[in-house]
Amino acid sequence: MDNQQGKGLSFAKRIYLPRVIGLGIGCFSVFAGLYPISQPPWVWILLVFNGYVWPHLAYLISTRAAFPYQAERRNLLGDSLFGGFWAAAMQFNPLPTVTILAMMTMNNVAAGGGRLFVRGLLAQLGGVLLAWLLLGPTFTGHTTQLQIYACLPMLTLYPMAVGMVCYQLAIKLAAHKRTLKALSRTDSLTGLLNHGAWKDLLHLKFVKCQQQRGHGTIALIDIDHFKRINDSHGHILGDAVLHQLSRDLKRNLRQGDLAGRYGGDEFCVILPATSLQQASEVMERLRELFGDYRHPGVPQLRVSLSIGLATWHPGLRDAAAWLIEADRALYVAKNTGRNKIASASLPGSLSIAT
Repeated sequence: MDNQQGKGLSFAKRIYLPRVIGLGIGCFSVFAGLYPISQPPWVWILLVFNGYVWPHLAYLISTRAAFPYQAERRNLLGDSLFGGFWAAAMQFNPLPTVTILAMMTMNNVAAGGGRLFVRGLLAQLGGVLLAWLLLGPTFTGHTTQLQIYACLPMLTLYPMAVGMVCYQLAIKLAAHKRTLKALSRTDSLTGLLNHGAWKDLLHLKFVKCQQQRGHGTIALIDIDHFKRINDSHGHILGDAVLHQLSRDLKRNLRQGDLAGRYGGDEFCVILPATSLQQASEVMERLRELFGDYRHPGVPQLRVSLSIGLATWHPGLRDAAAWLIEADRALYVAKNTGRNKIASASLPGSLSIAT
């Protein structure tokens, strides 16, 4: 319900300004259409109410309702009812009538599509019948020069107001789309790239290295004995360790390096334009930094990293083969004592740095 109310309030706020502008300047068109006709005083009072009181009253009704979205859609039907009433009260004077009804119909389509369009037409018809019941059915086919000029503000300013609202909505939707796209590529726990996003970027970096014959190194990182940490101290502390590694990665990596969570307690890094030696130095700083971590609730906890490195070389057939070399290097680091870096220094060979 809170979500529906939030969306409804946003909808009401978007409608508010166009309604104030549209009904305010629309009064001039209706006034010009009614001026040559003898109408009772209550009609003029109703016109002032509709043009300058109703927009604010409608906003209060929708924002204070339990379901603002439904309330605002009812307000839009009220606008259409008024529009049909004024069309009949002006005796269907061609230009003022088309101006008022067309602008309200445009508003209904923009706000609610085909369904609100049809309901708006029915509300306009109801307004026409109400006016005929109170004032009698009459028609006029002549539009004066004054009426033409009185309709010009409605034909220019109101579409500009609706267009501005639509533009602002499009900007917000584009921002939301960018946010959702970023979230779809981000690991929710660590804030790093997720598995799929990182592998997509790995493929792009592989192709770039292949085309330019440039340097590039990837690293696979494993938190040593992470399962034991979870089993002994609980998953909350395990999550804190994962958060710490993600923070250390963000602080220690250079601009352009791409870090992701590969899965579980494994992390991955792409280091573009980086030799194996340079990558080893970067990862060694990370290993030492992470090894200094102390959890305030469990001061006796000690953590360490095993890291596998693989540099790009022309013998790699694809990004998957590159990743396999880094994985093999990681396997060596884990099976020769952990807390160290192993590198695939040459195709088919491995070296270990303690």
